[in-house]
Amino acid sequence: MGIFDKFKSGFKKSASAFTSGLKDIVVKKEIDDKTLDKIEEYLIQSDVGTVAASEIKEIISDSKINPNKDIAEEINLILKNYIISLMKPLENREFFKKKEKINATLVSGVNGVGKTTTIGKISKILKANGNKVMLAASDTFRAAAIEQLENWAKKVDVEITKSSQNADPASVAYKAIEDAISNNFDQVLIDTAGRLQNKKNLMEEYKKIANVTKKIDPDAPHDVILVLDATSGQNVINQVEEFNKIIPITGLIMTKLDGTAKGGILLAVAKKYKLPIIALGLGEKEDDLQIFEAEKFAEAFTQIN
Repeated sequence: MGIFDKFKSGFKKSASAFTSGLKDIVVKKEIDDKTLDKIEEYLIQSDVGTVAASEIKEIISDSKINPNKDIAEEINLILKNYIISLMKPLENREFFKKKEKINATLVSGVNGVGKTTTIGKISKILKANGNKVMLAASDTFRAAAIEQLENWAKKVDVEITKSSQNADPASVAYKAIEDAISNNFDQVLIDTAGRLQNKKNLMEEYKKIANVTKKIDPDAPHDVILVLDATSGQNVINQVEEFNKIIPITGLIMTKLDGTAKGGILLAVAKKYKLPIIALGLGEKEDDLQIFEAEKFAEAFTQIN
């Protein structure tokens, strides 16, 4: 299955829900103000966000739509082009390429987003691109998290630095980077405990991990990835807001896009924050993390290729 097929398959819920809803609205041969308002309202209900919905409405209003064609399909094409223009600048394929010097990446997110699994999948792609990868089991809050990361390390054949449950998470991250530098590793991926963005003590611990890495390299962490769960809908907006306040985010990964009919939330996040989108999670298998491509995302969301 090619990359487009995976995207298309993964987005089936979002795409089919969106296009069928659009067809229910556009029943006339022309787009009047009432229909435009309904389209905008529907886009907002689809978690696209108020700003993006307003802009798409304006583009539709200004477009010359051929009444002899399928109006819903014409609007879908407008949406596809809008997504590409919005998200193309947010692609960051450089993240997965072979690094010339050590690159420490802090991976964060709230409980249940699939963070540890995502780290395992990232590792596989990095390794395939010639990187020597070290994992840091800094989620010492749960013993199961250490074991889970260890299982991923074995599965994709990368190294791991770990300690016992309740050990200091920052010390594990420090040791992992130290070992990685000594043994000529290219990438260190630091797993952090799932934390709610409103829990001050946990967020302070998260900040401490970042500060400790700077003792080895003032530029560390070189990347800060926030993993988001698409099924959380509008809650992800607040998560980006709060995590970005603690340590500036350099990239986003959105998971569980295959399990929701509201994949439009990625548009809202892209429009509001303009943060690089690293990859999308479309399933549980180790190959189900797809490097983000705006055009493929737009094609999958609208089912137009």
